[in-house]
Amino acid sequence: MKLAIVYTSITGNTKELATILGGLIKGYGIDAQLFTIEEFPLWQLSQFDAVVIGTYTWGNGEIPEEMLPLFRAFENQDTHSIITSVFGTGDQFYPHYCGAVDKFRDMLYVQSELAVTLKVELTPQLQDLKRCRKFAELLLQRLQQTVHV
Repeated sequence: MKLAIVYTSITGNTKELATILGGLIKGYGIDAQLFTIEEFPLWQLSQFDAVVIGTYTWGNGEIPEEMLPLFRAFENQDTHSIITSVFGTGDQFYPHYCGAVDKFRDMLYVQSELAVTLKVELTPQLQDLKRCRKFAELLLQRLQQTVHV
């Protein structure tokens, strides 16, 4: 099983969430590789069984510029068999709270096997850990369904 967690972070919040989720996923015995978007080999996207995407939201609910190549790769490559998940951090003060998560979610629903999404207010807090565990569990369930089919 080849799983990548690909994220971008400007304030450190999404990086922290990526690290938490990576630890939880690895706790289930899944070999999860953590990549910043700059490190991720886009040309090898289809070689992953699962890709978990982490992003902050920019401007008026937009996907950050550095994440657009990954977004386009899912649109342009054959990724229909890849299990995907998306998570992000944001501030509910803004009208398009975690808008980049929503945009990725909508595209991944069409272009991949979307398993689960997660939005966290600003920096992950203790009360978010239960939701993070649920995210990892739902991802694991989808992965197990795919392996057994």
